[in-house]
Amino acid sequence: NGAVCIQPCSPSFHGETSFVCEDRKWQMLSDTCANLDVQSLFQVRLNIPSSLNCSSSEFCSCPFTILNQVKGNKFGKSCQADFSCIIPDILSSPAVPGNIADIVDLLKKISLLLSENVTRAKMQSYSRIANHILNSSIVSNWAFVRDRNAGSELLDSVNLFAGKLLLRNGSESVQEPFIATKGHSIHRNTSGTSFGFSMEFDNTGNITGHVAIPEEELLKLPRASKAVSIALPTLGAVMESTQPEPVFVNGMVLSVSLPEELRRVLLTFEKVNKLEQVEAQCVGWHSSERRWDRRACRTQSDTASTVVCVCAHRRRTYKSFSILMSPAAPRSAVLDYITRVGLGLSILSLVLCLVIEAVVWHHVTKTEITYMRHFCLVNIAASLLVADVLFILAAIVHNTALNYQLCVAATFFLHFFYLALFFWMFTLGLLILYGLLLIFFKITRSVFLAAAFSIGYGCPSVISILTVAITEPKNGYLRSGACWLNWYETKALLAFVVPALSIIVVNLVVVVVVVVKTGRSSVGEGCKSQDLSSMIRISKNVALLTPLLGLTWGFGLATILDSRSLAFHVTFALLNAFQGFFILLFGTLLDRKTREALRMNCLSSRRKWGLEKVKIY
Repeated sequence: NGAVCIQPCSPSFHGETSFVCEDRKWQMLSDTCANLDVQSLFQVRLNIPSSLNCSSSEFCSCPFTILNQVKGNKFGKSCQADFSCIIPDILSSPAVPGNIADIVDLLKKISLLLSENVTRAKMQSYSRIANHILNSSIVSNWAFVRDRNAGSELLDSVNLFAGKLLLRNGSESVQEPFIATKGHSIHRNTSGTSFGFSMEFDNTGNITGHVAIPEEELLKLPRASKAVSIALPTLGAVMESTQPEPVFVNGMVLSVSLPEELRRVLLTFEKVNKLEQVEAQCVGWHSSERRWDRRACRTQSDTASTVVCVCAHRRRTYKSFSILMSPAAPRSAVLDYITRVGLGLSILSLVLCLVIEAVVWHHVTKTEITYMRHFCLVNIAASLLVADVLFILAAIVHNTALNYQLCVAATFFLHFFYLALFFWMFTLGLLILYGLLLIFFKITRSVFLAAAFSIGYGCPSVISILTVAITEPKNGYLRSGACWLNWYETKALLAFVVPALSIIVVNLVVVVVVVVKTGRSSVGEGCKSQDLSSMIRISKNVALLTPLLGLTWGFGLATILDSRSLAFHVTFALLNAFQGFFILLFGTLLDRKTREALRMNCLSSRRKWGLEKVKIY
């Protein structure tokens, strides 16, 4: 495994093919075999003098020299006008990975050197060349192009060249099967500008896309200008292979070239795969970071067949947009309903829990061990309450404001309070072990408070601060599309997962110790009623401790092992969205001393208000 084998190309090609050994089989890694020589192509078609011939070591810079001569109109006007003379040889060449790489390089150089006065003829020639390597039948060959950024470079080149398109009579349209360009003159009095595309995706049929510039955006224009849009139905499949996240592009790539004053566009994408159980995500291509960025867009509507996106247009970063779809993330109205109802009930339950604890505090904290237990319970409830509220706020920040700094702040505090929740549950687990195993060892209240605050809030502070300090300077703190920790690029999520899972394992051991301790009394007694009583006592202890020690979060492992299972996601959502309610029920309402304290407070209130005759059931 890992061994690399390099083989030469067939006699009519130059380059090499690389293979890597995976699972005892050779898998193709890259293929640079090509029979299209861009240098000789221009020399033959343009009759370039031999004095301009390039050695093989100068191949990369040679096309620049040749194209500069073309730009200077030194070798004939017919090809300088639209470089159509080279198209027959390019279209007759096979679209193998090596030729794809050379054509991408050629288009890049044309965009840099021949993008002045892009006429319709120039755009047609350029589109025909690009169409040759974007055909749906050869998209799979892009996987073996050595330069993994070739798709991104092609997109940048197309955007640069098409953005210089000259408009005749206020509009222009150039369309090939797999690349289309449309342009319109725009001004502040225009009632609205839109571009509609219907293009071939593969042999199964066409997909559509639509670009619209809102009227309120057009009012920002100080003068008449132009808007150009480019549609690329197959390029998304090329660019998704470079992404670390297991997602795929589920619509055409739509690019726009607009004046700097226009900052917002409305895009409608038809889905390629119309799967209702998977959510689509609007994204923009970050041209400098060469990745899909969810922060560029927000989803306005998402149906079974189409997605409407509102995207931020930035000439230096966001000019191309599409929709992503993750097969690993199930989409279900049931999950959304459980989350909303569960969080609402959880917040109300936690508020009620804290109110009850405040009412009965002096009655239930008369001994050191009960004081410590209720102190941990209050901090668990408070941490989860703040985390639930922040969870809602983080969703609001992401879905409407798209404010990066607010999202960072929300993620930091969300990370901190969820960690605080787990570390306070860890403190409670240690307290239970202390009560069971260290009967004759006593700790003072001041020592307990110092240790509890160090664990409950000190450890989360250190972890959350280090996480943001290490990952944020590299723009790797946030994940794309949500105010939460990044996973695919920087693995920042490990700063939550590792402590949480470690605490779950420790608390699971605590529950096992409790079960063993509480089950010993019936051993050897031989009485069925005693055995039944012991089983009931053990079951009650497990039920009480499971939500208080955070064991329900362990079901998250099931969603990792089978991320497409809706049943696992529903179970996990049920157990954790309602955790606040479980804490109120098992930590407060079912606690005998708390119920007695509440009853005493009710009796005291009756006497105070003269309601002695009112019975309390």
